[in-house]
Amino acid sequence: MEYQETIDKIKSLEIQGAERIAVAAVKALAIKLAETKDKAKLTQYYEELKATRPTEPGLRNALRYCLENYESNPNVTNYVIDYFAKSKELIAQYGAKKIHDGMIVFTHCHSSTVVAILLEAKKQGKKFTVYNTETRPRFQGRITAKALAEHGIPVTHFVDSAGTSMMRKADLFLFGCDAITSEGKLINKIGTEMLAEEARSCKIQAYSCTNSWKFEAKTIFGYDEIIEQRNKDEVWENPPKGVEIYNPAFEITEPDMFSGVITEIGVYKPESLVQSIKEAYPWIIK
Repeated sequence: MEYQETIDKIKSLEIQGAERIAVAAVKALAIKLAETKDKAKLTQYYEELKATRPTEPGLRNALRYCLENYESNPNVTNYVIDYFAKSKELIAQYGAKKIHDGMIVFTHCHSSTVVAILLEAKKQGKKFTVYNTETRPRFQGRITAKALAEHGIPVTHFVDSAGTSMMRKADLFLFGCDAITSEGKLINKIGTEMLAEEARSCKIQAYSCTNSWKFEAKTIFGYDEIIEQRNKDEVWENPPKGVEIYNPAFEITEPDMFSGVITEIGVYKPESLVQSIKEAYPWIIK
């Protein structure tokens, strides 16, 4: 895929999911690294790729790691791509342990990491059903439903407004993550907080499933992660006069709203995860 094509596909959501976005951007940067080693030009490409989606520290961290290490490691982009792949395998192993026979597993939007967990549980011979929101306005939940159905996992798919009533029937809530803050807050697809609150009310375990490179170190110093506002036309192309459209892509879920975070470095309460990320990847906070 060409450099500009990657940028266009990330912006249009043809490439979506935090880790897929990060990997696609790293591959695009690799194209430019093969063309030039000029620091100023590479910084420009870094800024262009970073700007494709605002609420994606995983994207920013992956690109920054490449930019800071390409001189000492000519294969840095391959290293980062392999890192994401191996991390997903570890998260799938850890997450599959939370799934047991007969469970109803609830998931929201599309997370390739959550899908990896569910496929690993299926591979281990576990029998379970998935409840899955359609996730308006871009219907990303359909991506999840199709992926699971193709692998023989039973899926019940429903409109977002049925989410709380369907959550009451579930045994486990697994969801993705786009950003982790220093306070242990998670930012994920709009609707996650409402579903996490219902899960807590019903005493259903809820876990965010994510690569820990999605930690935004700037939040240590008071920086607020930007919540991406999508085009209003995604919701309603021609609303009547006087109707204002609000279309945030993500929202914040407080750390006391869910049971823990399943990452490649282990399963943690959100408050303790941040310290573990600092220890595992000290370069992130520089």
